[in-house]
Amino acid sequence: MKVHDDFFSHEDRYSLGRVEDTGQRFMSIPVSNGLVDYEEFYALSRVEYEGMLADPKEAARFAEQCRRREQDERLIQKPGWNRGTPG
Repeated sequence: MKVHDDFFSHEDRYSLGRVEDTGQRFMSIPVSNGLVDYEEFYALSRVEYEGMLADPKEAARFAEQCRRREQDERLIQKPGWNRGTPG
């Protein structure tokens, strides 16, 4: 999956971007499982994506929901047995 980040928040540790071949918009958060650091990607609608670009506080709230695993149904790639934890 080739992705393009359009915005990254160092403070709130998330990025907003698009999957290049499908145009799917997403938020990603960093996670680690002890062996490797990687990102989890959460699908967003175009309206959600544009709203989060316009309102970083809204995006930060959504990122926290992702860290608490409250948005798992939106995961673009389902995690394996050794799922990481947010960093």
